[in-house]
Amino acid sequence: MHKLPFPVNKSFRTTQKLELVHTDICGPMRTPSLSQNRYFILFIDDFTRMTWVYFLGNKGQALLVFKKFKALVENQSGCRIKKLRSNNGKEYTSNDFNLFCEEAGVDHQLTVSYTPQQNGIAKRKNRTVMEMARCMLAEKKLPKCFWAKAVYTAVYLLNGLPTKAVKGMTPIEAWYGQKPSTDHLKVFGSICYNHVPAAKRGKLDEKAKIGIFISYATQAKGYKVYDSITKKVNVHKDVVFYESAHWNWDAGKIEKGSNKQCEAGSDVASSFEIAEVDDDSPVLKTKSLAEIYARCNLASAEPNCFEEAAKQQVWIDAMKEELSMIEKNQTWCLIPKPDDKKPIGVKWVFRTKLNPDGSIHKHKARLVVKGYAQQPGVDYGETYAPVARHDTVRLLIALAANLGWKLFHMNVKSAFLNGVLQEEIYVEQPHGFKITGKEDYVYKLNKALYGLKQAPRAWYCRIDDYLMSQGFRRSTEEATLYVKGSSSESQLILSLYVDDLLLTRNDLKLMEQFKKVMMQEFAMTDLGETKYFLGLEVQQLSKGIFICQETSYLSRFMSTPSKLHLVAAKRVLRYIKGTYELGLWFDSNQQGRLQGYADSDWAGSMEDMISTTGYVFSFGSGSFSWNSKKQDVVAQSTAEAEYLAAGAAANHAIWLRMVLEELGFDQIEPCVLKVDNMSAIAIAQNPVQHEI
Repeated sequence: MHKLPFPVNKSFRTTQKLELVHTDICGPMRTPSLSQNRYFILFIDDFTRMTWVYFLGNKGQALLVFKKFKALVENQSGCRIKKLRSNNGKEYTSNDFNLFCEEAGVDHQLTVSYTPQQNGIAKRKNRTVMEMARCMLAEKKLPKCFWAKAVYTAVYLLNGLPTKAVKGMTPIEAWYGQKPSTDHLKVFGSICYNHVPAAKRGKLDEKAKIGIFISYATQAKGYKVYDSITKKVNVHKDVVFYESAHWNWDAGKIEKGSNKQCEAGSDVASSFEIAEVDDDSPVLKTKSLAEIYARCNLASAEPNCFEEAAKQQVWIDAMKEELSMIEKNQTWCLIPKPDDKKPIGVKWVFRTKLNPDGSIHKHKARLVVKGYAQQPGVDYGETYAPVARHDTVRLLIALAANLGWKLFHMNVKSAFLNGVLQEEIYVEQPHGFKITGKEDYVYKLNKALYGLKQAPRAWYCRIDDYLMSQGFRRSTEEATLYVKGSSSESQLILSLYVDDLLLTRNDLKLMEQFKKVMMQEFAMTDLGETKYFLGLEVQQLSKGIFICQETSYLSRFMSTPSKLHLVAAKRVLRYIKGTYELGLWFDSNQQGRLQGYADSDWAGSMEDMISTTGYVFSFGSGSFSWNSKKQDVVAQSTAEAEYLAAGAAANHAIWLRMVLEELGFDQIEPCVLKVDNMSAIAIAQNPVQHEI
């Protein structure tokens, strides 16, 4: 007789915290830990996959740590443990353990003897933790007595890693409701130097001590560092790490790690052991950071020339798709080379387009004209083409939110290929796609190609003419803002940024009609409700990140940057990283009133003593327009600096009112502009100081 197969259907999944807790004990370890423990016990919450680890001297301590665990998690979550699933070990089936579960109202589920599959979550977690701990000890050549620290670190890291069992979140995020930070993570077993406080050292003593990083502190914000001289573990906050080095326990000195890089084409996958895992396995398994960094440079490498691209079928298909689009738009025609004309060269440009989550969306090949070879006045004339201001885009978002309208996004495929040329231009045949028997022929352009100096203007003129023919009115204040209809009836508002169209409306039928005629005229992609536009992530209304003052300040030193400016740039990036979840919120059903705030520092620039103007405008509930820039003159007082800032804000307010008026949302009442300097307000209201 053989064992019967296990059911194919998956086991029951919980719907709330602590509805089911899995537990298992691992051990005994031949080598005791630093605290003389030989076992560890895991508790895994089935709903969030959050894991807790405790270390035991013997299995009889299981009930004691379960009581501690129960008190901790029930206090943190506000929920009570309903079910506990464990194996049939004596530590779990003792009278004391059963009595405690009965009194606490915990349904204790036991597995059948010699059937670990019934407690698969805990068993698989044990294996994952032990594999990680074993690798961490081996990587830094640590003695086996550090196994408990490695196990704790493994559990700590697993709680911060995404799992297939909790989609879209890590266990920490599912348990606490906050995304875990990774800024403090360091390589286990690394050499580090901890600062010695002045109170604990003499005048000539060293200010830092060498140690080995072995864990993260739970009851304090610091790192646990092992002192190889005193054999003690201490918690330190001020620590400098050398993650590539490790301690040579035989020689009692530091050894530097190798900077091994993986080469392109090396069979890295062969070094991984393929094992069947259940749904609680980590999404990713990684090797050393050096190999990861090297792989990052190779994972989505883009060809630099046609010869490189021709080696991969995905890029060949991308080039064929680009040429097909050019032929479909009737962008060119093949003719014998004119004797009096010099054709312009073309080249292939390759880009890997990514989805918002970082995965590859498509491989894009673009045929680009070498526009630098064009002669002004001969090959092109006017080249300017307007694009939407970011202020206008955010104003549309605020307006749509205020009115309860939806925002939609459309994209024109290969937009520049639709621009009609006024000049006579010839280009060479693209490399790798020359027509057999007509290799000396050239293409005469009927429409624009990317890279031409006049391509942006030709495209803008084409779509501008078409929108005007469809009954749109172009704003006199914003050349890429178009309105069809009126706010009292059916209305459609469109903002154009090169090939991206942001639309909002109060009439869904009018919107659908517009999409239909646009797709008949151009090759369009209907992206539906707006999710991303010009770097803004739009969720329902609007959410995004912006930096203003810091970036404009750094841009002054682009020509002669120094290390100081690099430090400032890193500070800006840290700000972005720490606040990327924050955004602008535009509430609906708010009073659609324009309001501004103006301010200025005084002689804030140490280079030229020029003050900086800053202003921000809100519409409804959220800020949508802001600016921060240096003033044109040196202000002689704070009042003058504030007055100049108020003047700049007033000019911008006038422009915003005119834009809103063209959209059909007149601002009947005056725009309130708030300034925090009484002298500047007095100067604005009365001619009290004629020098200004």
